Amino acid sequence: MITVDLTMPLHILNILFLIVILNAVLYRPVRKILAERKEKIADMNNEIDTFHKNAKLRAEEFDQKFRDARSKAKAEFDAARNEAQEAGAATLKQIREESDKAKADQLSKIAGEIQGAEQTLKGQVENFATEMAGKVLGRAL
Repeated sequence: MITVDLTMPLHILNILFLIVILNAVLYRPVRKILAERKEKIADMNNEIDTFHKNAKLRAEEFDQKFRDARSKAKAEFDAARNEAQEAGAATLKQIREESDKAKADQLSKIAGEIQGAEQTLKGQVENFATEMAGKVLGRAL
């Protein structure tokens, strides 16, 4: 059973005194430390978000530079390939012209030799025909 006497207000005063002292000594510092930790965590989360954004921007920038470098390399490769094809075509054209010229020279030389042989044979055909006619007829013509 509860009796109200002088000890009860003393207990109430003791409890109030303990609340004030515990609040000053224990609760405020702990709450202050918890608030500071919460603030640090929030700051770290903000920094992490900033780092993620920067990393994403740098990755996009890297991808863009990589695409630009790839397209530049492809353009240079195509230009070099086209230049090589043009040089090859020019060389091939020159070789064809030289071979056509050599072929024409050979054909004209051969044609000259044929013509010379024809002239020689035409001159000899008459002698050969007379000789053959003489042998066939058995007498000189």
